Formats: sequence, C-alpha cells, structure tokens
Amino acid sequence: MRKFMTMVLAALVITAFSGMVSAADKKEKKPVDPAEAFKKKDKDADGKLTFEEFAGKAAADADKAEGLKKKFEKADKNSDGSLSLEEFTAAMSGGEKKKKDNN
Repeated sequence: MRKFMTMVLAALVITAFSGMVSAADKKEKKPVDPAEAFKKKDKDADGKLTFEEFAGKAAADADKAEGLKKKFEKADKNSDGSLSLEEFTAAMSGGEKKKKDNN
C-alpha cells in the first residue's frame, strides 16, 4: 500500500510540474510581425503611420510621448513626418536603415 501511495504521489508531482512548464510556455511572447503591427496601427489605412498612430494611447501621456517622439523622428528616415512600412520595420528590428523612402 505504501509503495502504491508513493507512486501516486510521484505521478501527481510530475503532472503538476508538467502543468507549470506548460503554463510557462504559454506566457512566452511570440515574435511580433512588423507588417501586422503596422497594419493595426495604421488606423486610416493610408500605408503610413503618423506620430499619433505610432504612439497610440501613449501619446496622451507626456512622459511617454516625449520618448516615443524621439524614436519616431529617428525612424522617419526621409523626414516626411510619417513612417512607411519599411521605416517602421527597420525601427522594430533595431537596424534602422539610412535608405531614403519617397512615400
């Protein structure tokens, strides 16, 4: 009987541990697809992101908006006041390209 109880307890511990591992796996963030993120932010679907579209709700928070404005301006390689998909993708990947965009 004691051996049976030990085996049941071991099975319960293993089951509980595997459940914890599964929960941890689910919490891992999936890589963000820049094109999908761009599409969601581009509210007017014109193929460009304004600062307001880029910042979203964070634009209303002065502290966050200041930092976002700097990131936006750095990503806006052609200085047209909006981000193309190419500029947005480069900024998301951390490899902001010097290439000029004519949009």
